[in-house]
Amino acid sequence: MAVTIEDIKKLRNLTGAGLSDCKKALIEAENDLDKAVELIRKRGQAIAAKREDRDAAQGVALAKTVGEFAAIVALKCETDFVAANEKFVGLANRILDAAVEARVKSMDELQALVIDGKTVPELITELSGITGEKMELGAYECLEAPFNVIYNHFNKKLATIVSFNKAEVDPDVAKGVAMQAASMNPTAATRDQIPQSVIDEELRIAVDKTRDELVKKAVEAALKKAGFNPYYCATEEHQDEAVRKGYMTEEDVAKAREIMKTTAEQKAASLPEQMIQNIAQGRLGKYFQENVLMEQNYEAAEGEKITVAEFLARSDKELKAIALKRVNLNVD
Repeated sequence: MAVTIEDIKKLRNLTGAGLSDCKKALIEAENDLDKAVELIRKRGQAIAAKREDRDAAQGVALAKTVGEFAAIVALKCETDFVAANEKFVGLANRILDAAVEARVKSMDELQALVIDGKTVPELITELSGITGEKMELGAYECLEAPFNVIYNHFNKKLATIVSFNKAEVDPDVAKGVAMQAASMNPTAATRDQIPQSVIDEELRIAVDKTRDELVKKAVEAALKKAGFNPYYCATEEHQDEAVRKGYMTEEDVAKAREIMKTTAEQKAASLPEQMIQNIAQGRLGKYFQENVLMEQNYEAAEGEKITVAEFLARSDKELKAIALKRVNLNVD
């Protein structure tokens, strides 16, 4: 029995495979539609397996919210060409829709989710076989709250969710905060969501940096007082350059090194601990301002700088952002 164009189109509608692949499968299956579908599925698995070691660095990240549940799905592929493909974006949306409907809580649950009789990995493998590119789930995030707002960037590679503590939120206010989370990349909605281990490490870095800067300032002052340019004393390479260009003699270098060593030891031993802690706490505050959504600067109007917390309070004094998720497939 000859393969008809109607049979080819029917198989294409079932599988999404190209016309030539559908024709080959029908011929091999002797017009048995079920066998042809299975052949295309197995070929897709074989193609996907061959490309397993490829880097899936492109793709789409999409967010959706329904009721009190919101989620982000990132589906990855190898090239921007496939990432913009209608079938690829369509599959990402199908997975996201099903995840939100089922209120999927984790990547493991998403992998086990069945859509139209097939698991998510099976659907991805089938499309991978059709496109000839490696595909994989890149990320899954979800939040439940009285009110969620999402933001999908126009390039479909960046998506955010911000959750609020109240069920009624001005849509424009919510959208502004979601766009803030997208553009400013906070790591947490509130300060208490940052792990204590991270805070301790940031404080340690701030203390060390403060000590180093105070010692360096004292050393530079001592060098200038002795008639030396701190730049040419900073490293051995700089010192060698100074000698080579005739700016310093070997004796000058030796003297400068002694001044640097003695001054650094004396200054380090006499630094007031309370002052160091005060400066370090100020630096830690700046870390929170940069990384905590509620504490970030927000441009409510041209030239006006307020925090996100202050911006929300203008709409509702009790309104707070309580959680956020952000997935970005762009190179940061």
